[in-house]
Amino acid sequence: MGHGGDVIAELTTDHREVDELFHQFEDAPPGSEARRRLADALTIELVRHSVAEEQYLYPAVRNHLQGGHSLADKALADHARLEHLLNDLQHHEPTDKDFDRLMARLRDGQTHGLTNLATSEEVVVDADIPFIPVGLDGEAVTLPTPVQCRIIPGTLRVRVPRHRPGVAPAERPPGRGTIRRAASAVGRTLHGRHTG
Repeated sequence: MGHGGDVIAELTTDHREVDELFHQFEDAPPGSEARRRLADALTIELVRHSVAEEQYLYPAVRNHLQGGHSLADKALADHARLEHLLNDLQHHEPTDKDFDRLMARLRDGQTHGLTNLATSEEVVVDADIPFIPVGLDGEAVTLPTPVQCRIIPGTLRVRVPRHRPGVAPAERPPGRGTIRRAASAVGRTLHGRHTG
């Protein structure tokens, strides 16, 4: 967590960073090494973002929302599809005809998990059910899905204590090789192939 334990700020920043990386990718020359570097950076950001959602957001969804187990399961399935796509992307060079097609699928498929980026100033929460319970200014209300939330910095904060039981001290973020190996392992698992 780079925002003092503020999960909402972290996820919002992730969305903006991913959006900016996609813009940089689109501006880079087709087939260039810059596109490979940007694809690698996107892979790292999306994996890190998925891990944050899985570690902090989805347990809260399971425990506090009616139908939360179903919502979290759907989001995890979306993450599995995302990981499969990221793994496929790692096996292509920027000069391959499939590289740009996979990046377009990745850009179009940003609607993974429970949150998706509608614009850099808006978050959309969707579900398989027509209404979801939400907390709005301290009140419990039920809203129809999808719920569109405008992002206004500093108005909503979710605080997670930094020094809570069961949390390991912060370490350096994983390197590119670690991310690739993890994505590759996920891909092998999705395809039923095991190493060892």
